[in-house]
Amino acid sequence: MKAPDALSLGKKIRFLGEAVPFYAFMALFRALGIDAASTVGGFIGRNVFRYLGQAKIARDNLKAAYPEKSDAEIDAIVRQVCDNLGRVVAEYPHLDKLTLGPGQRIEVEGTEHAEAAIAHGKGVMFISGHLANWEVMPITASLLQYDGAIVYRPPNNPYVANWISKQRAKLGPVEQFSKGAKGTRRIFTHLRRGKSIFMLVDQKTYEGVPVAYFGREALTTSAPASLSLKMGSVLLPTSCTRTHGAHFRVKIGAPLEFTPTGDSDADTLALTAKITAAVEAMVRKDPAQWLWIHRRWTTPRDIEKMKKMGLA
Repeated sequence: MKAPDALSLGKKIRFLGEAVPFYAFMALFRALGIDAASTVGGFIGRNVFRYLGQAKIARDNLKAAYPEKSDAEIDAIVRQVCDNLGRVVAEYPHLDKLTLGPGQRIEVEGTEHAEAAIAHGKGVMFISGHLANWEVMPITASLLQYDGAIVYRPPNNPYVANWISKQRAKLGPVEQFSKGAKGTRRIFTHLRRGKSIFMLVDQKTYEGVPVAYFGREALTTSAPASLSLKMGSVLLPTSCTRTHGAHFRVKIGAPLEFTPTGDSDADTLALTAKITAAVEAMVRKDPAQWLWIHRRWTTPRDIEKMKKMGLA
């Protein structure tokens, strides 16, 4: 394991101490095989993750999003969310086993939308969220030979981040752009060359704009909307559903339609709201498939933090 550059000795030791048990679990899951690993991961999710603090966040978010649901209904969804999260973790050593086609591990719908968008020649952004196993969407695109790159937020531990990037690249896109200003410049170049970008746009970002998500304000990246407006790139909402075990269905939707008014700021905000509404529609089809443990919605503390950062 090569130590990342520009880290102090203390950080290298700390990060390595965190990474070693992670590697051990991944080796165990790899030895189990994909189906057994997914099953064991689901068991751990239901019986361990469900009792951690993140599950309380999920429960609170679901209560706010679905005030009409009973406590029993909310608890049932949280249990499934934790089951799915455990499966996702356990499936990481097996991303190279995700075969595509009828009767295989991935079924795909809507390829006609992708092919038409790619033929347009101005770049394509496949837009999704943390649904089912969110690594499946870019892998599916690569298996379909769509030339593209992933946009992601790397884990804080660089050893873990490097390992995950290598797993993604076994079947998925080799090019992986981290979120931020540098990543946005690389996205711009990629789209200008008519290539594709695979993005998850369902997490809070303090550099984002406020739009409605499940009826509450949520700070959301405006990069996809801004790039689409500037470059004419096509936005394709793309969902991933876990059908059973380590089997998935990817659905590529029709391109989002939007008519600019000429007011750049207003158009960017309106298109970001439309993108977010498309993600919400995916989640509403099966709430248990989404990762509700995010602190997704804007809070008074967020506003104060943004003021200190000069963003509000």
